Amino acid sequence: MFSLDPVVKVSDATIFQESNSVLYNLDFEIAKGEFVFLVGRTGSGKSSLLKTLYADLPLRHGFIQVAGFNIDDLKPSKVPMLRRKIGIIFQDFQLFPDRTVGENLNFVMRATGWRETSKMKDRLAEVLMQVGLGSVERKMPHQLSGGEQQRVVIARSLLNEPMILIADEPTGNLDPEVSTGIMKLFQQINKSGTAILMATHSYGLIKKFPARVLKCKNGRIQDSAKEEFELVSEEEF
Repeated sequence: MFSLDPVVKVSDATIFQESNSVLYNLDFEIAKGEFVFLVGRTGSGKSSLLKTLYADLPLRHGFIQVAGFNIDDLKPSKVPMLRRKIGIIFQDFQLFPDRTVGENLNFVMRATGWRETSKMKDRLAEVLMQVGLGSVERKMPHQLSGGEQQRVVIARSLLNEPMILIADEPTGNLDPEVSTGIMKLFQQINKSGTAILMATHSYGLIKKFPARVLKCKNGRIQDSAKEEFELVSEEEF
């Protein structure tokens, strides 16, 4: 049965980086199929918030639910189950350099419970086609451009049909033209029903692809769905 519950629900949460609180009194939701940008200066808590959402940092105060999992009391043994419901995309790709694209994706499938070779093969072909890379399965990461590597990372994040993609500066290492192509791919994925939360420093991308914005500032989050605020320039980020 289809649920209208938000894919992310944050209530009275404080986000920590080591022993320091970097964001506090957070209250926001992300609906299924929504596209949201996360912005803020370096050190404002963006990455710490994302890491808390996918249970890489502990939640010490407040309530967060992601894809039906309560992060505040999530047992370590349940973290892999949470990660099957979300896709995580990093700025620096994090592909195994000594394995082919196909081997990189197969590794993730095996690690998340896939067993049938024929189904793995079909899903591998499916996600590579989805990101516009039909013929790179046997290539090594170093044989691909930065944009192609990021598309492989996006394909990897889609393997388990996640409810939400959490992307931390996914265009940070890419030139503007390639970044635009990656953003158009994210839009296609989003239109198919996957929510996206994307941290970015690129004011240009937000201007070009308008969407809801969450802005980390002075330990709080401003939400463009609730209040108007200006994104003056990239210097703010």
